[in-house]
Amino acid sequence: MFRAFDSLRVFNVVAQSMSITRAATELNLTKGAVSYQIKRLEDNLGFDLFMRQHSRISLTDKGKLLLQTTQPLFAQIESEISNLKTDNSRRITIGMSTYFASRWLMPRLMKFTAIHPDISLRLQPMADLIDLASNQIDLAIRWGDGRWSDMVIEKLFSCPAKVTAGKIIARQVRDSSLKETLSSITLLHDRDDSEAWQTWYQKAGLSYAPKRTDLVISDPNVRVEAVINGQGIALNDILVDHEIQKKLLFQISPVELDDYGYYLAYPEKAMDNPALKIFRQWIIDQA
Repeated sequence: MFRAFDSLRVFNVVAQSMSITRAATELNLTKGAVSYQIKRLEDNLGFDLFMRQHSRISLTDKGKLLLQTTQPLFAQIESEISNLKTDNSRRITIGMSTYFASRWLMPRLMKFTAIHPDISLRLQPMADLIDLASNQIDLAIRWGDGRWSDMVIEKLFSCPAKVTAGKIIARQVRDSSLKETLSSITLLHDRDDSEAWQTWYQKAGLSYAPKRTDLVISDPNVRVEAVINGQGIALNDILVDHEIQKKLLFQISPVELDDYGYYLAYPEKAMDNPALKIFRQWIIDQA
């Protein structure tokens, strides 16, 4: 018998991440198994859910309608199951990169635990804006332009994206030009479908063309080290100012993506949890 629930669950994860690879990781399945489930669902429904274009996928009109119908139902089911397991009213899970946690949050976190010792706080490392409900994350903190759907987005603080390079590449820019250096240098991306570099090139008045040598490094800490070691250039934020002051990193262009910053992301009814509402207000005050 066709197990529609399982396939619809897989569809929801793929549709929210727009990546077979990320969905497979989140579901602990192989990419082949995820693709098989999607194809099986499409065959049983009698219509396509995704448009496949080379290595990218996008939702069809019917796929969008199906996601709008099923996503709230899955979120409700997962929320109810979580509530049945335990009373989580004073326990909250915050998702973020280890980069943000170590460079910004941890120096301030003792203030929160001192003021609110009755709230149990768990920090969950995450490199991307995954399905929060299925990962039992109450609120996520992410750097970017804030253009994410299907959840409430609040700007925590502005933090523009600037182009950084290590010593060798920075010297190469000084000796020739930024435009000439960009033509041959490796660009480091934070995820497969990121359009950050394309946006930056457009703002800089340059023609953008992805190169085979470009790398995707989802962990910001690893990406910073890769830039320092001369493996490429990356778009970083003000939290690397320590490395810039120590002349380990160099900003090689005045052009910045000013709309970038750190954002809070959470489901629509997340603030029904009083403990989470307290944390949200505290971290906004800190910012």
